[in-house]
Amino acid sequence: MKHSAPRGRQLKRLACLSVATVLLGLLTAPSSGMAQAPADPGTPPGVDEIASTPNLKQVAYLPKTGPFASSFNTDWAFKGKYAYGGNYNGFTVYDIRNPKAPTVAAQVVCPGSQNDVSIYGNLLFLGTDSQRTNDSCDNAGSTAAVPGDRWEGIKIFDISDPLTPAYVKSVKTICGSHTQTLVPGKRRDRSVYLYVSSYNLAAADQPNCALPHDKISIVRVPLRTPADAAVVATPVLFPDGGYGGGTGQSPTTGCHDITAYPEKDIAAGACMGDGVLFDISDRTAPKVITTVRDTVNFAFWHSATFNNKATKVVFTDELGGGAGATCNTTVGPNRGADAIYDIVGRGAKRKLEFRSYFKIPRANTDTENCVAHNGSLIPVPGRDIMVQAWYQGGVSVWDFTNSRKPKEIAYWERGPISATTLVLGGSWSAYWYNGYIYSNDIVKGLDVLQLNDRRTNSARWARTDLFNAQTQDNYRHW
Repeated sequence: MKHSAPRGRQLKRLACLSVATVLLGLLTAPSSGMAQAPADPGTPPGVDEIASTPNLKQVAYLPKTGPFASSFNTDWAFKGKYAYGGNYNGFTVYDIRNPKAPTVAAQVVCPGSQNDVSIYGNLLFLGTDSQRTNDSCDNAGSTAAVPGDRWEGIKIFDISDPLTPAYVKSVKTICGSHTQTLVPGKRRDRSVYLYVSSYNLAAADQPNCALPHDKISIVRVPLRTPADAAVVATPVLFPDGGYGGGTGQSPTTGCHDITAYPEKDIAAGACMGDGVLFDISDRTAPKVITTVRDTVNFAFWHSATFNNKATKVVFTDELGGGAGATCNTTVGPNRGADAIYDIVGRGAKRKLEFRSYFKIPRANTDTENCVAHNGSLIPVPGRDIMVQAWYQGGVSVWDFTNSRKPKEIAYWERGPISATTLVLGGSWSAYWYNGYIYSNDIVKGLDVLQLNDRRTNSARWARTDLFNAQTQDNYRHW
C-alpha cells in the first residue's frame, strides 16, 4: 500500500485518498482506542471503541511515539525477542520478551515510504519506494529532473545489537522497493536473495520507473560480506505485458508482492492484474509456472499466502488501494476480499483453480477504510487458519481448511477514527508470532492480541526465532 509521494508518482503512491484528508486524520485521531464497545456484535463500535469475539483479546497496546507519532506504521519482521515495526519515518525495535508488556527498545529515523522490513541472520532490510535525495538516513523527498539524482531501493542494517542498528549498505533498484521478499541461497550458496517488487500505475514513464515495468529486481547479499550486495538480475516476468487492465482494474506493470516458500522452490506473486505461481529453483531466474486473472471481482492483486502444505494460495484484492470504505453492503462480499485457489497438478503443469472468496462478515461504516491486507498462517497442524489485517476492519482469524467454505472464527477491531470523515487508519499488518498476534496500526501503534480457541490452542507451543511473512517456512519444523 502507498499513500504519499513526491509529485509525478502520486498515482503509484495513493489510490484514492487525498494527502489533505490523510493529514487531517492524523491530527484528529484519538490516542488510545481502549474504550469498550457495546455488547451487541451486530452494532458497529463507536469512535475509538473496541469490539471483539470472546476468544480474541487485546493484552497490550503501545501508542506511536517520538519521531514516528505523525507518520504511518507499516509492516513487521520478527527475530528472537524483538519485533521490528516499519514506519514511513524509519523503524521501531520493540522488546517483546513479555508480550503483555512490550517496550520500545530503539527507534531508527530513516525516512522513505514504505519502509517495509525483512530480516535474515543479523541483517535487516528496509525497502524505500519513494524517490529520495540520497541513500542515507538523512534525506528528503526528491523531484530532481535527472533520474540519476533520485535514489530508491534497499537499505541494509546490521542488527547484531538490536538496540543500536548500524547502517551497512544501500542498493538502488529500478522503481524502488515497494516490498521485498527474502529467499535464502541453496546448498553452499552463502547468500540471501531479495526479490524486490515495485510498480508503476501512472500509465506514463516516470524517473527511475519507465514503462513497461514488467520485471522485478533480484539483489544478492553475500552473508559474509553484506556490503557487497548488488542487483544481479532483473528478470522480465511478463514478456507479453501481462493484464492490460479494465474498468476499475489495474494493469500489470510489475508486482506488488511476492511470497516465497523456499523449501518447496515455489513463490506466489500478486502482480496487480495477475496472480502468479513461480518456480524459484534457480534463485536468480524465477520461472512463471502459471497465471490467473479475475476480471470480475479483483481490482488489485496485492499479496499472497500459501497454506503450510503449499497446496493452496490465498490472494488478496486491495480494492481502492487500501484507502476506501469497501467493507459494506454496497461493495458486497466478493470485492476487496481474499480469493482461495487450490494448486492442482505437478511440476510445470501446475495450475491455480479458484475455489471461493472470503471477506469479513461485518459491515463497517462509510468513514472506515477497510479491505483485505497483510496476514499470516497460524501454525495449527492439520488445519489452514490465518490471521489477517483489514485496516479499520480490524484483525480477523479465519479458517480455509475447506477451500470452498472459509469461515471466520475470531475478530478484534476498533471503531472508526472519525464518525464524519473517511480517515486512513487501522491494522496494516497482523501476524502470528510465538503464541501472540501483533498488529501494526497505521495511526495508533502496536496492539498485541491473544487468541484462546480450542481450534488454535495447539499453535501456542510452536516457536520460531525468525519470522518474515513473505518468506514462508514449514512450521512443522519449528
